[in-house]
Amino acid sequence: GVVDISLAIFKRSSFQHAAREGVRYAVTYQTVSGMGHDASIKAVVQTNAMGFLAGDSGAQKIAIRYYDPVTLTERTGAGSNAPGNIVEVSVENYNHTWIAPIMPMINPLPMAARSSDRMEGLPTGTSPPSR
Repeated sequence: GVVDISLAIFKRSSFQHAAREGVRYAVTYQTVSGMGHDASIKAVVQTNAMGFLAGDSGAQKIAIRYYDPVTLTERTGAGSNAPGNIVEVSVENYNHTWIAPIMPMINPLPMAARSSDRMEGLPTGTSPPSR
């Protein structure tokens, strides 16, 4: 039981760290060679999630959203990652299954983690990378 609960806590902590690293990467507008901005952010989150979000099924659990800083409405499409907007990176819909069936009333255990920050400014005349 101790190992089971410890693993759940470790996973949740890993997801929070991965989301935070994804946001740190997002606000600097970096991209992985050959990938768009959002795909690069997902790759960073997967790299920092200790293998728990590996592959396409893991990437589907990572959400990236952009918000207007004044109205807090979600922005979509081209330019949604413009300077000044808020980026939120989250791990959603992850279900931790217990090693031993000691807690059937909460099997599986749903987990989520999210982090957000404001997008940095870009040098004059520079556009944000495509999403």
